[in-house]
Amino acid sequence: MKLLKTISLLLAMLFAFSTLSLAEDTAEEIDNDSNEALMVFYKEVNGGKKFLDNAKGYVVFPDVKEAGFFVGGKYGEGALRVNGVTKGYYSITSASVGFQMGAQQYSLIIALTTDSALKTFMRDDDWESELDVNIALAEYNAEEEADDVDFGSNMVGFVFDSKGMMGNFSFEGTRFERITPDLD
Repeated sequence: MKLLKTISLLLAMLFAFSTLSLAEDTAEEIDNDSNEALMVFYKEVNGGKKFLDNAKGYVVFPDVKEAGFFVGGKYGEGALRVNGVTKGYYSITSASVGFQMGAQQYSLIIALTTDSALKTFMRDDDWESELDVNIALAEYNAEEEADDVDFGSNMVGFVFDSKGMMGNFSFEGTRFERITPDLD
């Protein structure tokens, strides 16, 4: 049992160090990647553009990478947009422990549908989703438009453009942190 705990700890530390090396995108790269992700989102989600236009703000994480084998994690960098204009850059980091296996890559948009949700997100340089606010994962089908659905939350997450496969039953904590990418 001690060996399993030691291996799990070493894997978590290895993942933490590897995510630090991923954080190399410049502000321009994050904005360009976010614009491309938005184009895919508008194409894949009926009413997606109208939904985001009506949101108080949204965070676009164009490339979230997630992997795990009993111990796992994910990392991505994105842009907070208010009225279509970038107001800051954020990273999403998550660590999890439990039955999980696989790897995937996807885009994530978190729509902030109320002023209080936007203020909560912007209030601190970092926060954990489990402490303040729960994010509802949007479930919709091709027949309906996203702007017609009441997701029942002031923060709605859309996962799209997914590649790979990840199966899990785990305990996870997600952290959002303001980052300052290079301007080059």
